Amino acid sequence: MDHAVSNYGADESGLICGYLFETGAPAVPVDSRAAAESMALLRQAPPADGEATPRFLWLHFNLAHASAVRWLERHAGLTPTFYDALKDELRSTRIERDEDALIAVVNDVHFHFSFDTSDISTLWASLDSRVVVTARLAPLRSIDQLRTAIKRGEPIRSTVELLERLLRAQADVLVDIVRGVTRQVDKVEDELLSNRLDLKRSKLGALRRLLVRLQRLLAPEPASLFRLLQHPPAWMGASDTQQLREATEEFSVALRDMASLQERIKLLQEEVAAIVNERNSRSLFVLTVMTVLALPINILAGLFGMNVGGVPLAQNDHGFWVVAAIVAVFTVVAGWVAFRRRDA
Repeated sequence: MDHAVSNYGADESGLICGYLFETGAPAVPVDSRAAAESMALLRQAPPADGEATPRFLWLHFNLAHASAVRWLERHAGLTPTFYDALKDELRSTRIERDEDALIAVVNDVHFHFSFDTSDISTLWASLDSRVVVTARLAPLRSIDQLRTAIKRGEPIRSTVELLERLLRAQADVLVDIVRGVTRQVDKVEDELLSNRLDLKRSKLGALRRLLVRLQRLLAPEPASLFRLLQHPPAWMGASDTQQLREATEEFSVALRDMASLQERIKLLQEEVAAIVNERNSRSLFVLTVMTVLALPINILAGLFGMNVGGVPLAQNDHGFWVVAAIVAVFTVVAGWVAFRRRDA
């Protein structure tokens, strides 16, 4: 158990899972040693002409493991562009062609997603006609869905189809996020319409920041995808290109739904801000009216409280009631004027 914890959920080389896909057969799990041997054989044997479902290998690594990159550099034979992408601070989703391989940078949410902007991580992928290598720093939802589908025995016929399945799984995760955020926004909207809103604008702000970050990171770069679809590698067939195009279109639909949800949250924020301003205006009006109503008595108290001679009504037996009547009249007039201006 201590050994498993020290390896961060992977074996001694940082390999989380590996599968060898044979023609017409279920995927076979492989460890790092078997993966190195299978990769060497696949690199040496090019696909035969007319081979519809060639053998290929998928390896998924944990970059938090210190040995993962060293194993890849020693056995995988990947292009330098893949390692440059691992060090690149630009994490936007993109798929680019690098000679005869494809380099993909895909952003996804953590397995235990809690609707927080810190629960977003990146998946790096390199694939050609025979080998797919993916690597990540934290457990991701889309990879877990793909592994579950493979364990169920669902067929995957090529490396491009595996990438397409990964993009579709990511789109499904994104749709689930949009549905979760929509439920929270519906609840806020219902409370707003029923005047039971607990004005916590920070909650709406956090949801909007999450959607903005997801859209910025998950939206595929149109230029790189356009170049890939126009000039795919020679080993990619027309069906593979079409599948990749359909996956990106499905992903774009989910992103458009996310943009619509952002606009809805923005409108709710404006409505909540208007309610807050109205409540503040009412409180300010009450304070203003109280000040105006207290003004006559304060003025008269100041005048009659002067210790000087000639204070009026000082010797009058009904002086108090006369002054009280004057104060009441001025207070009623001031209140009438204030409320009349408010109604206007």
